[in-house]
Amino acid sequence: MGASLASDSYYLAYSIPNLLRRLVGEGSMTASFIPVFTAYQSDKPDEEVWDFANRLFWTLAILLACITVLGMLFSPQVIHMFTFFGHAPQKWDQAVELNRIMFPYIFFIGLAALSMAILNCHHVFGLPASTPILLNLAIIACSTAGVWRYFGNPARSIAVGVVIGGALQMLVQIPALVRHGMRFKFGISLKHPGVRAVGRLMIPGFFGIGIYQVNFVIDRLFATAAKMPEGTLTSLYVADRIMELVLGGYAIAVATAILPMMSRQAATRDYDALKKTFSFSLRIVSYITIPATVGMMILRVPIIRVLFEHGKFVASSTELTARALFYYAIGLPAFAAIKLLVPAFYSTQDTRTPVKVAFYALVVNIVLNAIFLKSFFQTFKNGGPAFATAIAAYFNFAILFVVFRQRFGRLGTFSILYSMAKIGIASAVMGVACYAMVHYSKFESYTHFLPQLILFTAMIVGATVLYIAITWLLRCPEVEEVWGVAKRSSPPGVSAG
Repeated sequence: MGASLASDSYYLAYSIPNLLRRLVGEGSMTASFIPVFTAYQSDKPDEEVWDFANRLFWTLAILLACITVLGMLFSPQVIHMFTFFGHAPQKWDQAVELNRIMFPYIFFIGLAALSMAILNCHHVFGLPASTPILLNLAIIACSTAGVWRYFGNPARSIAVGVVIGGALQMLVQIPALVRHGMRFKFGISLKHPGVRAVGRLMIPGFFGIGIYQVNFVIDRLFATAAKMPEGTLTSLYVADRIMELVLGGYAIAVATAILPMMSRQAATRDYDALKKTFSFSLRIVSYITIPATVGMMILRVPIIRVLFEHGKFVASSTELTARALFYYAIGLPAFAAIKLLVPAFYSTQDTRTPVKVAFYALVVNIVLNAIFLKSFFQTFKNGGPAFATAIAAYFNFAILFVVFRQRFGRLGTFSILYSMAKIGIASAVMGVACYAMVHYSKFESYTHFLPQLILFTAMIVGATVLYIAITWLLRCPEVEEVWGVAKRSSPPGVSAG
């Protein structure tokens, strides 16, 4: 669909159920449920543990079903909420239709998130982590010409693929849950102490742990402003997808693995171990995200051209998306650090602090978006919302880090900064090399996909090897630690409890 009104309509409609996926699947549901469930596993017999899981599953199912029906019935109003800066509501008629088709995705992905959390508590990570593959396969299948012509247009067909993929993500985890002891005995209870405990953590958690995602919603609100160029929503979404290659591939994976560990450490009041786990995780995630930031900023145009500049996604689409990626990439280390720090608060069953800080960060993001749109539009253009979100993320992380340190004591801040300084030096050298490779290879002169792919792959491999070599020469311990995480079920030197 390229960067067009049709693609903008699809991404606008998809962003609404996808927002809940991120808040639930990678945020509030997992972070709220795991501390409570691990406490039940430690103190209660298996019968009570699975009674709690069953009641929460069916209670959540009823709640999500109601939300789904309401979202479909009031789809025009939902879309209007996300486009009130625009001056032509009828422009988004297709988004209303697509949102109505995709809203059932919320039902399936919410239950899939709960299933994932239960399996994580039983040290099963591979299956739930791989379920997005099914979503991707469903979307790919429905995007083929033989399928989308049946539904009338590509956007409608892909929307159907989203719903199919969501259903598959939930269903594929059911057999594993049954093997571990869950029987799905129907029972609804808002008075069950476990359900109430999760609810108390989860309601504020939608905002607290999801500030990164809430800021993306703010971006989309400002992206629909009348002065924004057509394709702005698409550029922001595509740039976000590239960011997720790093966040989803490593930062979220680490956060998912350490949350049960930190929850057990908090439950036993072993705060020294909890701080050690967090500090270790922050260093190894920074080892990945800082050079990724530099690489995405410098190689943004080659990245977009190789991955997306095909069919109706033309050079103007690449220009829009590369600008958005540049500004989003600035905030990547902060986005990743928040993924680690907020679960650290949640492991101690503290949701109030992240909510307060999230509110302040949200205000910062809104103010900056308004300033960039009104006074600096010619400077940032469609990159304004991305830059505002990046700045707000650093603000959010800085406040949370200070509060966490004041509450639990020293975190080895000097050691963390020393490691990041060496990582920063290596990343800077790598960045200079990336710039030289783009300049002297004359990448922009290649018009065919295969030469572009070969040259781009060579640049990525060369930059990666150079970065690893420099960090090894600088004796960065993260070189071996990152490799250790890939080989071990828990971070080296950190007790799994």
